[in-house]
Amino acid sequence: MKQQQAGFTLIELIMVIVILGILAATALPKFVDLSAEAKVAATNGVAGAFASAGAINYGARSVNATKGIATTGLGCSTLGGLMEGGFPAGYTIAGTVPTCTVSDGTTTVNVNIPAI
Repeated sequence: MKQQQAGFTLIELIMVIVILGILAATALPKFVDLSAEAKVAATNGVAGAFASAGAINYGARSVNATKGIATTGLGCSTLGGLMEGGFPAGYTIAGTVPTCTVSDGTTTVNVNIPAI
């Protein structure tokens, strides 16, 4: 009777480790610089929320002049209070309605807020 192999040989295990190492080395550069892209995406998200708050304010003000905030000639930093929960820490708002900028110090996004 032939004796059956009970496990993997050392060479087979080393080959698997080498293949995994090669795969990791080729995939690693794709994940190294994700922090910069994450910061840009976060700033775009805050700018989108700010633009949405401005659009909701515009809609409410258009329907009933006693609702919302009159934005004509207003500084954009005043509009940060329109966002539910306030404007996040670490971000700044600059400009005058209708052209506002949202920045985290490295990324700046322009936002158009309807004036009413």
